Amino acid sequence: MIIRHAKSSWALAGQEDFDRPLNDRGQRDAPMMAKRLLDRKVGIDMLISSPANRALSTARYFADVYEMGKDRLATIKQLYHAYPPAFYEVISEIDDSIRTAAIFSHNPGITAFVNELTDTRIDDMPTCAIFAVKAETAHWKDFRRATKTFWFFDYPKL
Repeated sequence: MIIRHAKSSWALAGQEDFDRPLNDRGQRDAPMMAKRLLDRKVGIDMLISSPANRALSTARYFADVYEMGKDRLATIKQLYHAYPPAFYEVISEIDDSIRTAAIFSHNPGITAFVNELTDTRIDDMPTCAIFAVKAETAHWKDFRRATKTFWFFDYPKL
């Protein structure tokens, strides 16, 4: 699953992009979207996030809803404003014991990446959107060339 961070705050003028927190809507949407996945009985074995505050905070809300320990949440600096090659690299390094991973990152790269995965196209990944695919492979290192099937797309206003 590829997940864009929840809505972030622009309230503090001059704040570094990396440090921007979630705004009130983001703090509502992140646990709501995690609960939607849980209600659909979608399991998650590992959360992998950009270390930027807004992405990591979104991932932490998912970890809370799923009652996951800190050992199941990793931060990878390449996911901060990543483009498709970085996503493929991060995914290729996931341990094969992980069946389902949720990756938290940013636009515009996240939209470009999901549009490479299947024939399903979206114009823009809204904040806290989830784009999910199923890949026919036993090894994450083979994800890029594996056949991928669109699973679902969901976002807070849907």
